[in-house]
Amino acid sequence: MPKGYVILTEAIKDPEGMAAYSRLSGPSVAAAGAKILVVDEDVQLLEGEWHGNRTVVLEFPSADEARAWYESDGYQRAKPVRQAAADCNAVLLSGFEMPARRA
Repeated sequence: MPKGYVILTEAIKDPEGMAAYSRLSGPSVAAAGAKILVVDEDVQLLEGEWHGNRTVVLEFPSADEARAWYESDGYQRAKPVRQAAADCNAVLLSGFEMPARRA
């Protein structure tokens, strides 16, 4: 089963609010068995446009588990704090598994 990923791009307006969000959301991320793969405030744009001044990438065991985390009570308590502190985009992606090679 492919892994699931959540990518957040954040245009932070209130750094203290984002710190509060991190404290609130951290336990829900850990409980979901997710890994924080990226927290980058210096994204190097190669093409097109990119939103925000910070990008976060979370890895989950599956896309279904990523969605369950996003909809969980624990994250629902943290989400409004993030939304008040930053203009954000959030996407859920399903990972790719290379098909088995035939001999």
